[in-house]
Amino acid sequence: MRSILLALFFALAAGAQVANTLSPEERAAGWILLFDGTSFKGWIDPNLKTPPVHAWTVQDGCIKTVPHAATREDLMSAAKFRDFEMKFEWKVAPGANSGVKYRIQDLVLMDHDQVRKDLPFERQVEFEYRNRPSKREAVRPGGSYEEYPVAFEYQVIDSSHHPDALRGPKYRAAALYSMSPVTQVADRAVGEWNSSRIVLKGRHVEHWLNGVKVVDTHLDAPEVRESIEKRWRDAPGIRKLLLEQPVAESPVALQHHVDEAWYRNLKIRRLE
Repeated sequence: MRSILLALFFALAAGAQVANTLSPEERAAGWILLFDGTSFKGWIDPNLKTPPVHAWTVQDGCIKTVPHAATREDLMSAAKFRDFEMKFEWKVAPGANSGVKYRIQDLVLMDHDQVRKDLPFERQVEFEYRNRPSKREAVRPGGSYEEYPVAFEYQVIDSSHHPDALRGPKYRAAALYSMSPVTQVADRAVGEWNSSRIVLKGRHVEHWLNGVKVVDTHLDAPEVRESIEKRWRDAPGIRKLLLEQPVAESPVALQHHVDEAWYRNLKIRRLE
């Protein structure tokens, strides 16, 4: 609490906007505060689920992952959005991976005691999606599971060190993960705060990073469709969801990818 009060004091003294608040101009423009700096208000609190999910915490004015949590469930917003503009700040630990997911088509629960470990990940998701063998209430005490959102993702990652990011620009920070590459490098050194923005209207999407537009594409652009078809070629159900996108209105989600990541100043406004 003392650190929050000190931050408030110095921000006011400097004339800067206090973190996790809306300015009068933002309120007038229709912005909604997704995180108040102290609680999971506006999110589906994972600690209140059955069984509870101890994968996220609120710490020092940030939403933070609990690294290496037994259950790596993403944090879902309580409200749903169709066309929107979203602003947020993030940082990650060295070598860490996370993301912001949107236009979520389905949530696939995967009990690690139930998944077909003999299958590649994409086919595991397909098997669970079609058969739904995993049940949250049936997870054994001490067991682990994840809830996989079938969605599009703004990549949040240590671009310099994480093996996934080193695969190329489709996997760097701010990419439309595995579908559309960043056009230039704009992320800051690991451990520093980055400022991001997503603008989604219809199937047109923009990804911004630190004031630079690094992705400008459509969710049905040829390169996006080609990437979907390639990754999910052996998972026809998931592939169809991403290609056809029957769900136009969904929550937004912060991805838990085992690693340590922080988020703050999460704001969104509808563009309908």
